[in-house]
Amino acid sequence: MTLKFIGIDPNTGDDESPTVWVDQETHELVLQGWKPGPELKAECAAFTMPGHAVGIPDHEAVIRIPARMVHMIREACDAVERADVR
Repeated sequence: MTLKFIGIDPNTGDDESPTVWVDQETHELVLQGWKPGPELKAECAAFTMPGHAVGIPDHEAVIRIPARMVHMIREACDAVERADVR
């Protein structure tokens, strides 16, 4: 796996680091964020939609990303669409 660093939360401290990367091989976004609190996790786990299993599978995670990082996520999406991460 070859990750291209896109950005880190500009308000990050020593113990927090929400981060955005692009996987250059799979052309996927890789996000690091905060774990949700129990209430949000329960709400996400209870989400229902036709054709979608209820709950969060063990191999998946819900994370929180601050809104101030939206421009980084857009940049990562653009990089994947342009395929300039190859």
